[in-house]
Amino acid sequence: MTDKVQFELVSPEKLLLSADVVMVVIPGGEGNFGVLPGHSLLISTVRPGVIDVYADKVVSERIFVSGGFAEVTPERCTVLADEAMPVSSIDRGASETEAKAAESELGTLRVEANRAAGEDKIEANLNLRAAERRFAVAQAKLDALKANAH
Repeated sequence: MTDKVQFELVSPEKLLLSADVVMVVIPGGEGNFGVLPGHSLLISTVRPGVIDVYADKVVSERIFVSGGFAEVTPERCTVLADEAMPVSSIDRGASETEAKAAESELGTLRVEANRAAGEDKIEANLNLRAAERRFAVAQAKLDALKANAH
């Protein structure tokens, strides 16, 4: 058994990272999970958050992902991310603006979704879910910046 796992981070545009790592910690849909060599087979959703990549016993890279999927085998971990960027490149001001805009939208969209019926209700619920997603991503970016400051 090897002491490294092959980690690949892929966005819709390109392969962002391919490296042999000691461990990677991923923000899974059901909670964070770590991947070491020999991990059992797993497929998981990825929620907005930070992937920590470990070289030796320290975090060598912190990468924000807005969501996606992870596939794990005993030798490899592949994350297919909707969007990914180094935590250091997150724009705090833009993230705060995105969070405030999405949060202010949520109240109105909740009222619309509750009042609507039929096809309008379906569209209102889709709009509400999209705003909730934008808020979650913006809030996760701000949380990543806060954690990175410590």
